[in-house]
Amino acid sequence: MKRVPDGERTIVFVAKRVRTMDAARPTAEAIAWRHGKILAVGGRSEVLQAAGPGAAIEEFPNSVIVPGLVDAHAHLASLGRSLSIVSLLENTSEAQAVERVKAAPASAHQGEWLMGRGWDQNDWAGQRWPTRASLDAVHPKTPVFLVRIDGHAAWVNSEALRRAGITAATEDPPGGRILRDEQGEPTGVLIDNAMDAVTAKIPAPTDTEVQLRLKVALETCARLGLTQVHDAGMDLRTFRQLQQWDMVRGLPVRLYAMADGQGEDAEQFLGLGTFSGRHLEMKAVKLVIDGALGSRGAALHAPYSDEPSQQGLLLLTPQDFEQRAREFAERGFQVAVHAIGDRANSVVIEALGKLDPKLRHRVEHAQVLIADDVPKFAKYGLIASFQPTHATSDMPWAPARLGVERTRFAYAWKSVLDTGAHVAFGSDFPVEDPNPLLGLYAARTRQDGKGSPPGGFMPEQVLTGDEALAGFTTGAAWAAFAEERRGKLAVGFDADLLVLPVDPVSDSPSALAGAKVQITVVDGVDVYRAP
Repeated sequence: MKRVPDGERTIVFVAKRVRTMDAARPTAEAIAWRHGKILAVGGRSEVLQAAGPGAAIEEFPNSVIVPGLVDAHAHLASLGRSLSIVSLLENTSEAQAVERVKAAPASAHQGEWLMGRGWDQNDWAGQRWPTRASLDAVHPKTPVFLVRIDGHAAWVNSEALRRAGITAATEDPPGGRILRDEQGEPTGVLIDNAMDAVTAKIPAPTDTEVQLRLKVALETCARLGLTQVHDAGMDLRTFRQLQQWDMVRGLPVRLYAMADGQGEDAEQFLGLGTFSGRHLEMKAVKLVIDGALGSRGAALHAPYSDEPSQQGLLLLTPQDFEQRAREFAERGFQVAVHAIGDRANSVVIEALGKLDPKLRHRVEHAQVLIADDVPKFAKYGLIASFQPTHATSDMPWAPARLGVERTRFAYAWKSVLDTGAHVAFGSDFPVEDPNPLLGLYAARTRQDGKGSPPGGFMPEQVLTGDEALAGFTTGAAWAAFAEERRGKLAVGFDADLLVLPVDPVSDSPSALAGAKVQITVVDGVDVYRAP
């Protein structure tokens, strides 16, 4: 396929079907745009007439056009980093993970440190935590830092512990946990804030490393059909680099950045205030109140069903969280908060409910809820920002963590949606695969790639094709204050769209899992075309 011309001419795509997400005209045959804005949507003849003579026309008789898909919760820099360091995804044992570390490429080093990401002890026989001993056997002198798949725990070797000064005498920090053996010695697994002592010793990546990683991540997003990414917790260095590229039209996809409200740049972001560029915006701040369910760091009202001595971790006290959220809201920031456990969600929902609803505050993940909190999203005007593939990744072990009763309102997209609340969907990449078609599949089935379990995990939460697609389009647009410009294919809206070989609404969900995006168009320009 030849690249669509970018210039004065009107561009027309004619397809088997155009799914507009516009209630006034849900489906069409063709779409036309000029200068990055949609000129016409409708039947073939009416669109061609509106386009006028000289339009560039392309036919896609076997394809479906949909609005550009948006990942409403992701981590761009981490994706680029994860594509450069040791990948520990989809390994089946601690020994296999160590073999990957042993074969690490040169790009996996950051200074002297060997970096990796993606291990998950829940996928290993016995679900036992890894230990520093296995890493020491292959790297006794090189410090090794391997982040768990959810980003809320790290597996390190003895040299990393030594450099960080972590010993048996080191106390657990507030909001963190050092796993220990029977003698009280650190095992090599650090949870949540306990990681900070090690990360403080790791040198920052070079400017070249930052740029290369971001470019790889942006190209990956465009290839997968993401026309915008909501970046959940961006540091100032990354933001400044993206600003530079945005000024010279160097961003292939749109970015809705959330400032990191708990990192070293938090006060600077608070002073700078919000920002709107061409393809880059920063109108939100990201706060994190608890850990993850997989590492038992998610804060629960009652102890974990599979480890009664643990109840999770609040990384901020409720008072500190409320104060920080209020400070950013008063500067005009939308407040978006990572909340996994039911206790964390209760704290966050009540605190955000006291803030100005016009700022459309967000609960990121909203993973485990109590029944009383479900209707409060609509009541307080809060956005529930869910990641559908979290449910299908966690379903083999989440019920053991939570027990039957708490699982009823875990990953409860349908329950929240049915209250009239605004719902946006994302992936949390690189925790999950960045492919949004997998998110659509998970939302419609609540099954893994093999179709298990029959009927889906908690099947009452399964969504229709329209509901699933809305989460990645109109819902995500609302979450970014862009509902009058994006999320639909309508006259006057931005020309952000995809050409797909499958209909994400009416075709079998199984067709989504293996589908590949044919064309990604952002602002009227095709930023990716399948070879």
